[in-house]
Amino acid sequence: MINRVLRLLIGLVLYGAGCALTIEAGLGVDPWTVFAEGLSRQSGLGIGWVTNLVGLGVLLLWIPLRQRPGVGTIANILLVGTSMQVTLGLIPPAPDHIVAQAALLVGGILVVAVGCGLYIGARFGPGPRDGLMTGMHARFGWPIWACRGGVELSVLLIGWLLGGTVGVGTVVFAVAIGPLVHITLPMFDTARESRSAAPTAAADHGAPVTPVDLTRDA
Repeated sequence: MINRVLRLLIGLVLYGAGCALTIEAGLGVDPWTVFAEGLSRQSGLGIGWVTNLVGLGVLLLWIPLRQRPGVGTIANILLVGTSMQVTLGLIPPAPDHIVAQAALLVGGILVVAVGCGLYIGARFGPGPRDGLMTGMHARFGWPIWACRGGVELSVLLIGWLLGGTVGVGTVVFAVAIGPLVHITLPMFDTARESRSAAPTAAADHGAPVTPVDLTRDA
């Protein structure tokens, strides 16, 4: 349990820090961060604090969808935006050079992917945004891809109209994050580790070992 909690906390902090790096790159960010950035520009609040408030607002949308938050859901709301805000306050401004900006963008996406692998692999419940999409799927029967695409395109458009940064980084993030999390999630999935440890323990006690399909959750 301690191992899972640590993975959850470290993963969420890394997720927020990675998003901060993509913001600092200035080449475009993911749709939800575009939305938070637009709200931040209009309200004057820091983007990290806005991210936390957006997460809380999205959680309220779970009520009509009959979704129940987990510990990971609450931790996501509290930590991702906070980590983002702290990281933005610590890192120096990015040099006005495309190579440095591209390096920050790529580094940020990689950090987000590792953070996703850690906090999803800890299995303490989905983040508020993912839970919104799975809740829509469960409540209305719409395909997950349609729920995700519709929600993210909507927040992207609204965020852009409010002044959020949309650019090549937005496209790179959208294309790269799925395959990268597909790599990092199996690396940090606690359920996989427990399954792989079970045959070893059984063998140590002379019990027969049953092969485990380690690809089914990928």
